Amino acid sequence: MSDLLYEKKDRIATITLNRPDKLNAFTGPMIEAWAKSLADAQADPDVNVVIVTGSGRAFCAGGDVARMGQGEPTQLDHKNNLWEGVHRVPKTLETLDKPVIAMVNGLAVGAGMGMTVMCDVRFAAASARFSTGYVRVGLVPGDGDTYFLPRLVGPAKALELLWTADFIEAPEALRLGIVQRVVPDAELRDATYAFARQIADGPQVPIRMIKRLVYQSMKLDLRTHLDLVSSHMAIVRQTADHKEGVAAFTEKRAPKFQGR
Repeated sequence: MSDLLYEKKDRIATITLNRPDKLNAFTGPMIEAWAKSLADAQADPDVNVVIVTGSGRAFCAGGDVARMGQGEPTQLDHKNNLWEGVHRVPKTLETLDKPVIAMVNGLAVGAGMGMTVMCDVRFAAASARFSTGYVRVGLVPGDGDTYFLPRLVGPAKALELLWTADFIEAPEALRLGIVQRVVPDAELRDATYAFARQIADGPQVPIRMIKRLVYQSMKLDLRTHLDLVSSHMAIVRQTADHKEGVAAFTEKRAPKFQGR
């Protein structure tokens, strides 16, 4: 079977890391397939939401450490391997305006944890555990943890987690805001897909604009952001889904959005 699976159903694309015997530690080809799957989902008009998860008992144990000592790459090789390899995932995610949900089914360590925090929201199984991991093997975070984690938990807590690489359990991850929901292991899939279907069936133009506005707001001053909001509002008022929402409100019924 492929080390990475991609499937579509009900306007939801699911990316599954599929090396359960290696705790889904990723390889170069997996990263390439991962980035391609994200790009395919963005370009596919029949995909409204993306879910990323792992097979077996782990979400992802990060890079395959056993392969790190192979060969004698130069410093430039190391840099380029990240920029042209692992970094393709966060760079592709940055261009994806469709919601991306991490379904954390188990262990998430190192770049595996990093790959969860760069998704939009995270649902975790009660047994899930998280660790930044890198300092345990004498490395700095290589996939963007130092960018995404402080934005979730603040700089001081991010430094504590990155410096110690201590494991945190799912309830603590929920308290810190690293994950948004924790559910019993047996209910994780149903809970995640129920949320994904709710988003996938909603009005897609405002959903994607909301994602853009939230992330852009972190880089813009208030006046520039409000100017952007006014432009987006002018556009969504002309959509069929807005008209349907107003009609449903007036008629006191559930709206029937196009969901695409």
